[in-house]
Amino acid sequence: MLTPLQIDPAALASGVNNVWVLTVTFLIFFMHAGFAMLEAGQVRSKNVANQLTKNMLTWSVGVIVYFLVGAGVSSIVGGGANPFGYIAGGSDAWIGWLFGAVFAMTAATIVSGAVAGRAKLRAYVTYTILLSAVIYPVVTGLTWAGGFLTTIGPGFQDFAGGMIVHGMGGIAGLTAAWVLGPRMDRYNEDGSVNIIPGHSLTFAVLGTLILCFGWYGFNVGTAASVFVVEEGSVALGAFADTVGRVALTTTLGMAAGAIGAATAALAKTGKVDTLYVANGMLAGLVGITSNTNAITWVGALVIGILAGAQLPVVFEFIEKRLKIDDVCAVFPVHGSAGVLGAVLFPIFAIPGYSVSFVGQIVGVAVIAGWTIVATAIVFGVLKLIGQARVSPEHEREGLDVAEHGVNTYPEFGDPGADVMADGGNDIIRTDGGDDRDIKMVVAMLRPEKLGDVKQAIAEVGAPSITVTNVSGRGSQPAKKGQWRGEEYTVDLHQKVKIECVVADVPAMDVAEAIREGANTGEPGDGKIFIMPVDEAVQVRTGKTGPDAV
Repeated sequence: MLTPLQIDPAALASGVNNVWVLTVTFLIFFMHAGFAMLEAGQVRSKNVANQLTKNMLTWSVGVIVYFLVGAGVSSIVGGGANPFGYIAGGSDAWIGWLFGAVFAMTAATIVSGAVAGRAKLRAYVTYTILLSAVIYPVVTGLTWAGGFLTTIGPGFQDFAGGMIVHGMGGIAGLTAAWVLGPRMDRYNEDGSVNIIPGHSLTFAVLGTLILCFGWYGFNVGTAASVFVVEEGSVALGAFADTVGRVALTTTLGMAAGAIGAATAALAKTGKVDTLYVANGMLAGLVGITSNTNAITWVGALVIGILAGAQLPVVFEFIEKRLKIDDVCAVFPVHGSAGVLGAVLFPIFAIPGYSVSFVGQIVGVAVIAGWTIVATAIVFGVLKLIGQARVSPEHEREGLDVAEHGVNTYPEFGDPGADVMADGGNDIIRTDGGDDRDIKMVVAMLRPEKLGDVKQAIAEVGAPSITVTNVSGRGSQPAKKGQWRGEEYTVDLHQKVKIECVVADVPAMDVAEAIREGANTGEPGDGKIFIMPVDEAVQVRTGKTGPDAV
């Protein structure tokens, strides 16, 4: 006769629940990769490393501060009896803290996208410390930790942080961007707007999709209890009646957000703007995050569409009316979409679920008011003491070099096509004539042809070249570009400038090699110029004339 295994139902439920919470926590942490890519793609190439660094430091600095201070402050505001008990509280307490920490760091990292391109790293890190220690914990203390916003009618309802995390982060980002002021050249003297496109739409879209993937951890993961123990037996907890609805409405809200943004962009510009579609997916997710556990599938579609459709309208209002330079559109994506989802919750709530307009509106107003005041004070003080914004010289140079001493894109061309500086032992230099005139061959070419041209130049015996990234205008016609629904004229095209000085190699041979390597047969292939050089001096030896070349 088989003896049944003796299983402690409480131990089983606790173990499975902890595994679930840790799994979704790691999924939410992975959203930082999405934020890093999304923000890096929407800034200029000279500021990419700065955005990546800020995202890493947000986690690294913020999570420690939240452990030592922030989680305890949240408990104090919520009326907890042992606010810092989690520090020595054991495995379950530490898992619960980590689950809260990834939400806190999400709110913090949203701000970095709004202030991109001009905030000092020390200013951003300072704000991250204060947000993790006080600003965000006060919000969670007033809500999830049991503070007074839970006492207004049925209480302010926010299942997974649509307003508490994302709305708060978007509002903080907008406030910080307002205090800092716009990037240089963002607005003309008459107030008209200059479009500053980001450097990689690919990064932005891939970052968006990573965020969408991680969002399932954000929303579905909040249904944290897989099992509960009832009368000595294991039964399904939130998975019984909540997790399926959350998965469904999260998916529908995300999809509807993309459609809403695409439709609004099409109506506004006549084109489906790629970046607005990406931003719309996120806005739809933000709109659904506060209510995803208790709304109908119809409500998910309506809220998602509205959250996506408001993007172009709100962004244009902020950009052109308020003159606030929100680089990564964090307010229309996170702020206004979070407010919308929280306020519309009562309209689409499932029958029997207790949520009121009064509770939702008061909650939104309190969270927004606290965030605006606290953020304005922090960045206002930093601005007053001259520590908020980089210098104009550093802003023009780019924060990658000014703040980090790195160049995110240091290489030109295909590394596989690199040629040794001496050209190799098999290259025979050709006599260019008795007079050995020194000539400089200068070419402006398509960047993608650089590898072929480097190889061709080496093969004629002149491997020593200088390469520079440039922009220029020639016979290649101008074209229209679009960035987040706004058209701008692209009349300066990206090129590489190659300079090659020769003495013993005929300049025309070099020019012909360049022409053959760079030719595609299409307008915009570039031009080649040959110029005399009066003199040359070799730094190491002091040789002059052709011998120096």
